[in-house]
Amino acid sequence: MKRNKEIYKVTMVGGAVNVMLLLFKFVAGIVGHSAAMIADAVHSLSDFVTDIIVLVFVRISGKPTDKSHEYGHGKYETLATTLIGLALLIVAVGIVYSALTKIIAWAQGEPLKAPGMLALWAALLSIILKEAVFHYSMVQARKLKSQAVEANAWHHRSDALSSIGTAIGIGGAIFLGERWTVLDPMAGIIVGLFIIKVAIDLLRNGIGDLMEHSLPDEVESEILQLAGSIPGVTEPHNLHTRRIGNHYAIELHILMDDDISLREAHNKSEEVENILREHYGKETHISVHVEPKSIREH
Repeated sequence: MKRNKEIYKVTMVGGAVNVMLLLFKFVAGIVGHSAAMIADAVHSLSDFVTDIIVLVFVRISGKPTDKSHEYGHGKYETLATTLIGLALLIVAVGIVYSALTKIIAWAQGEPLKAPGMLALWAALLSIILKEAVFHYSMVQARKLKSQAVEANAWHHRSDALSSIGTAIGIGGAIFLGERWTVLDPMAGIIVGLFIIKVAIDLLRNGIGDLMEHSLPDEVESEILQLAGSIPGVTEPHNLHTRRIGNHYAIELHILMDDDISLREAHNKSEEVENILREHYGKETHISVHVEPKSIREH
């Protein structure tokens, strides 16, 4: 419950910033005739939507295990990460399409209005605020070990970086004269392409966890090393791993001498579980299967 409250707090801070910025950006984009700023405003709107997704799904993922979810509800947090990536991708494609149509119209001789200074100020304010929220969210994501908060932090960073492109495009369109007003929608395309990359990374990670991808090779090697460090335990093998939300699931086999008692074997397997939980967190799901050495010898 404490972890969930901290996640809510981080998300609410980001949500408050997003609401303020999206309203300011929409007004600045419309009043300042800036396609790049309107695209940036849509990005901030998607940030706000993902804040809501995080609040809803983290609440569900924090529920204790029950008969229908014996491994817990952690996958809901992974699902939230995937939905954030999908939302980002949809927004990015829309931004690129909108900006591209403006550039095509400009190439065909249709004049583009130069954006106003209000749009530039909105972009600069967005850079400062969203970068600050990104760093705050990342610190909390690592502290809380939350995939969803980390995904949302990168969403804030993508908004900050998109605002840099927006500011450059708007500034160029304002200060370089009428011939360069096309820089505004060009900045929109650059922003959109950057967001597409971030979205694909989030989708790849989220879908990978939902599809039960194994943990990285370096983590699996570390697990085998930790298990094998217990005196009396040899040849940890048949390792299976996956991620359940922000927790790990680890299943492995270990070898022990044939002549030890059942109690001794049980105690040793508990030592393996304890050292893994100390390293990866008390919520880690661990299953250790004990085999006599003679089985491997034959």
